[in-house]
Amino acid sequence: MEWKTYKLSEIGEIVGGATPSTKISEYYNGDIPWISPKDLSNFEGKYISCGSKNITELGFNSCSCKILPKGSVLFSSRAPIGYIAIAKNSLCTNQGFKSVIPNSSIIDSEFLYYTLVFNKENIKNQGSGTTFMEVSGKTMGNIEVSIPVNLSDQRKIAGILSALDSKIENNNKINANLEAQAQALFKSWFVDFTPFKDQPFVDSELGPIPQGWKVGKYEDIILDTLAGDWGKEKITGNYTHEVACVRGCDFQDMNNGYRGNTPQRYILEKNYSAKRLLPQDLIIEISGGTLTVSTGRACLVSKEMLEKYDNNLVCTNFCKVIRPIDGYSAYCYYSWLHKYNNRVMFGYENGSSGLKNFRFKDFLTKEPLLIPPKADLIKFQHIIKLLQQKKQTNGTESTKLAALRDTLLPKLMSGEIKL
Repeated sequence: MEWKTYKLSEIGEIVGGATPSTKISEYYNGDIPWISPKDLSNFEGKYISCGSKNITELGFNSCSCKILPKGSVLFSSRAPIGYIAIAKNSLCTNQGFKSVIPNSSIIDSEFLYYTLVFNKENIKNQGSGTTFMEVSGKTMGNIEVSIPVNLSDQRKIAGILSALDSKIENNNKINANLEAQAQALFKSWFVDFTPFKDQPFVDSELGPIPQGWKVGKYEDIILDTLAGDWGKEKITGNYTHEVACVRGCDFQDMNNGYRGNTPQRYILEKNYSAKRLLPQDLIIEISGGTLTVSTGRACLVSKEMLEKYDNNLVCTNFCKVIRPIDGYSAYCYYSWLHKYNNRVMFGYENGSSGLKNFRFKDFLTKEPLLIPPKADLIKFQHIIKLLQQKKQTNGTESTKLAALRDTLLPKLMSGEIKL
């Protein structure tokens, strides 16, 4: 296999982006997909078709936006450097990108994607700036990469890596579907009362509810609450027990079956015994809300999740733990999630305009909660447990596939593995 070294500017056109004035409403809510680095911050796929905002033709013409054709490879060049995706269709970006429109006679689009993934750290190291690091168009264009001369060889390499990524992406889609099923089931049973329509209903402060159900508070279905423990970064004095310390930013990975990027900390033995998480606990984020995103995010702990941490998991002191009565955990979590998605938590926040804190105790003691018969909750919990197990299994498989991909990537992209 013959390889050749090129500058990026020799194998494609380096294209920046722009932002229409946000003060002019006519520039937005149009038909032109417009991507910002924020759109890629939690993006789990490889191909992107649109972001959270579209712009109008008027907005596009008002600034130096450029249309990127299908197959262009987006590379965020600041705040932060290194988000990468392939344009699934024509789109444009803000100024936080130095994207590459590949010359199709020299380089395959998917191979270019993996080339940038492989060279991401090198590109980051070329960034400069005082307020934040940024890669200029000139710098991006001068980055040297080595690629197979033959396009069919490029496609073979990209095909191996893409097969792994496709399976991971498919697992993520399955998990998203499983979660949607769980939330839909909660709504059907406990909001719309679909399975209970034939029962007599009575009035309550939450409206008509099935006879025999009651309205209480979260404290009515909770055995205990636990404070978090940030511990120490290194062994210090009696801080000798090593644990993984979960944060709110880890919840999404954990819920999807991945081991969150949780820091390892050291805590006291007595705190390990008192604060170690158990299956069916709920972790609640109590600090860090903003004007647009409330505190109160939650994570439902499962047996399979804890096994990824060798059953040594606590939460930080920016979180608290709810330990529901046996049989109530799944209902407690999905009722909590339903309220979070409906922005109820904003009413239980205090703090500055920049950073909010969740009034955890007030929520537990004041927020009305529908409490169905325990027999119905146990049925619900059994279904949710099966869905959660499937999510954790998919996440475990994806973790192994990602490790294999990350092992193969440098060997394939350097020619160490001969095809």
